[in-house]
Amino acid sequence: MKTTKKFRNPRAKHNFQGRTCSIAAVGSYVPERVLTNADLEKMVDTTDEWIVSRTGISERRIAAADEFTSDMATKAALLAMERGQVKPEEIDLIILATITPDMPFPATACLVQQKIGALRAAAFDMEAACSGFIYGLEIGQQFVMSQTYETVLVIGAEKLSSIINWRDRNTCVLFGDGAGAAILQNRPDTHGLLTACMGADGSKADLLSLPGGGSRCPATAQSVTDGLHYLRMDGKETFKNAVNAMYTAAQEALRRCELDITQIKCVIPHQANRRIIDAVGERLGATADQVFINLHKFGNTSAASVAIALDEAVTSGRIKRGDLILLMVFGAGLTWGAAVIEW
Repeated sequence: MKTTKKFRNPRAKHNFQGRTCSIAAVGSYVPERVLTNADLEKMVDTTDEWIVSRTGISERRIAAADEFTSDMATKAALLAMERGQVKPEEIDLIILATITPDMPFPATACLVQQKIGALRAAAFDMEAACSGFIYGLEIGQQFVMSQTYETVLVIGAEKLSSIINWRDRNTCVLFGDGAGAAILQNRPDTHGLLTACMGADGSKADLLSLPGGGSRCPATAQSVTDGLHYLRMDGKETFKNAVNAMYTAAQEALRRCELDITQIKCVIPHQANRRIIDAVGERLGATADQVFINLHKFGNTSAASVAIALDEAVTSGRIKRGDLILLMVFGAGLTWGAAVIEW
């Protein structure tokens, strides 16, 4: 009997001699402290109704004063390692996506390396804001596919509460802290990471930024007084660009794999705003049952967003071996991306 092709692996063309790369295990961590919309009503001029109707967020997690990005990344990584039965000495490379490193240098990935005991692993940070996890997956899989490394640990982790102006109601209601991690390895007879479509537009860099703290604007008493070390966002323009960019990237990823949206078991968009998620889902033709949302519980955790959602989707049974999933992200830069994965 003739079999029909489910999809095409774009990485298999041009006489490719490498091997596939799969996500062998995932893990995540969110801080204990829950900051509800009712709590925010006591801090800024806002209401639960205003926040929910405009964002879909009801609560978010906030890291403790002595809990840093490296700490959350470590806890997510250790859980992924436990589930994947990966020992510290088996990890070849650690890639950590974040816009809130413990410090400008050394890389937070190096701090995680020490904390998990992965003494033989190379380690570096990369920064693509909310798109960081997909960028990290795409970078990591190159090392596995080329047979340079056997096991790569990719982490998205953020302590956004450290760069939020808690007097600005337009931004402080949106963000939360947390971390998610994935173990990348070759898994025979599985396509794994099928494709990733990534993009950027630096001409719109001013829509979402942190002006202070870099070489352009080093920390001074005046820069602190001027609030330049807080996140700034043009919400309206960011919304418009996010919808268009995620939709376009998702369509291209599906086209490369010769898939349509009905073949995707689970769509996991960046958890930034419920209206953005609904708009992109509608344009793609995805059903409510396909789209995974945990935004209401965690808010926007930037590079950790899709990683945390992926872990929750897997552990809740929404994703099973062999399912096709679609990840979509958008962040400062502007950056964006979409990935199709055979689980």
